[in-house]
Amino acid sequence: MTWQADGIKKMTRRTFVVGGAQLALAFVLFGRMFYLQVMEAEKYQTLADKNRISLKLLPPPRGAILDRNGVPFASNRKTFRAVVVAEETGGKLRKTLQNFGKLVPLEDEEYERILKEVKRKKSFVPVRIKDDLSFDEMAAIQLNIPDLAGVSIEDGLMRVYPQKELAAHPVGYVSFITDQDLEQSNLLSKMPDVRIGRTGIEQYYQEALYGKTGNKKIEINAVGREVRELENQDAVAGEDLVLALDSRLQKIGYDALKNESGSAVLLDVHTGEVKMMISTPAFDPNMFNYPVDSKTWNKLNKNERHPLLNKAISGLYSPGSVFKIVVALAGLEAGVINEQTKIDCEGRLFVGDHPFHCWKKTGHGPLTLQQALQHSCDIYFYEVARQTGVDKIIEVADRLGFGTKTGIDLAGEKDGLLPSRAWKEGRFGDAWRLGDTMNLGIGQGFLLATPLQMALMMAQIANGGKKLTPVLSVNAQKEPSNLKISPRHLRIIREGLTAVVNKPGGTAYHARINVDGQKMAGKTASTQIRRISLAEREEGLKKQHELPWKDRDHAFFVAYAPLDKPRYAISVAVEHGGGGGSISAPIAAMIMQRALELDKEDRKKLK
Repeated sequence: MTWQADGIKKMTRRTFVVGGAQLALAFVLFGRMFYLQVMEAEKYQTLADKNRISLKLLPPPRGAILDRNGVPFASNRKTFRAVVVAEETGGKLRKTLQNFGKLVPLEDEEYERILKEVKRKKSFVPVRIKDDLSFDEMAAIQLNIPDLAGVSIEDGLMRVYPQKELAAHPVGYVSFITDQDLEQSNLLSKMPDVRIGRTGIEQYYQEALYGKTGNKKIEINAVGREVRELENQDAVAGEDLVLALDSRLQKIGYDALKNESGSAVLLDVHTGEVKMMISTPAFDPNMFNYPVDSKTWNKLNKNERHPLLNKAISGLYSPGSVFKIVVALAGLEAGVINEQTKIDCEGRLFVGDHPFHCWKKTGHGPLTLQQALQHSCDIYFYEVARQTGVDKIIEVADRLGFGTKTGIDLAGEKDGLLPSRAWKEGRFGDAWRLGDTMNLGIGQGFLLATPLQMALMMAQIANGGKKLTPVLSVNAQKEPSNLKISPRHLRIIREGLTAVVNKPGGTAYHARINVDGQKMAGKTASTQIRRISLAEREEGLKKQHELPWKDRDHAFFVAYAPLDKPRYAISVAVEHGGGGGSISAPIAAMIMQRALELDKEDRKKLK
């Protein structure tokens, strides 16, 4: 029986070893559990809560945009939309959409957009099918809900632009977020149906208008599906913005320009407030509340008159004779001319063998500065530019705001181009030449400016040389600074501008106004957009209306009023309009007259 005893001893020893190992393992497991559940309890409780609690963001109501008198440019209205949850369709999403389309028609692009969003999102996240449902559409959906698995109706807010085209460019529009937006912001990815500002005030003040996102804490299960709501923090509505724009003037300006491709800007010469900003042709911003189909988008983008472009701040043009104001001021500051200086215009001026022509073929004869502005004589300003030199002209132009953004509270503003010796050398590898200075003398050549820059220059001439920053929001005004321009020189310039409109023979004499004795001063300009050959000059130039639209000159007019106590400055630009005096000046005169009349009416109401 010895072998039995030995076996028992071996089994006892093996049992002891195995048992000891099990006991040791138990102590290790117990120690680890104690460490995780007691020592690290707070840490893992937090992680568990993160897995258990999900935060759903709630978009806030967007702030309204109002004109200076409280008339809405942009507001919100309650709306209803249809959404679908893919996992609730039982794998028959396409069938559900087909059934929906029989009740509420869907375009092919809408089908594609819905399927794309379904693929991008989790299967239990609602995807928008159709916005702004009518009562009849909602009723049809509700009656046929058994055939529309996964479809439900939600309420929300939609942006509304009651003024439509009248303020489309300065106010802008909102639209749904894109894939690019999602790449730039993780926040937006959690609110896929929110709309954001794309242009104008809507874009510039996006953060203020948007408000503060709310949130809802919800309990979710292991696969991420909502179980119950735990906590709700309401969203904070965006700020309402009051603009300096006057909706009455917007209508007046739009009606005056709607048949043209152009722009008009009216500024308060003391505050820089933009009372009116028009760009035509325009568009209805309400169209962007819905996905814009490719056909419509291409039509807008390929239109040669560029309806989506805010020409007031992004249109770039040679300012032409408007720039003669700058050249005159530079000549006065340089001491090259004074108010008595006369220059004889014989119709053309030679620099070497190259002739520079006046718009009046027979010439104007001897003219003073005031007369040269009144008749817009090219020869006078060729000669002033030659004697003054490019450096002084550029220095004065820079002070008056050419070649740089004005700082207006709008996205998309262009700098323009104020050429110089260094710029030409860097751009073309060529030295600045006298001919370049001569062209600059009449506002052509390399020089480019926006209509807003032209209006700003006129406002600063009118207000006594105070530097302004144009603003649309009434809360964005900035304190004017001193441009350090001689009051005497400004008086001389203003006398010439007064003659342009109010003396017989002035290029805008037929556009003069008189509102209870309040008159207007201004400057016309017509800028060539093609080179005129010597042969054409010898044969006789065609009249503007005889040329194809795209070959006609651009037409400009800048002005201020009243003469004694300036209040408003205006610029009107008409692309391929032909003549500043014949096209732009009458438009500006009508707008300025109505602005003065409305100002008078408003003052009476306050008494």
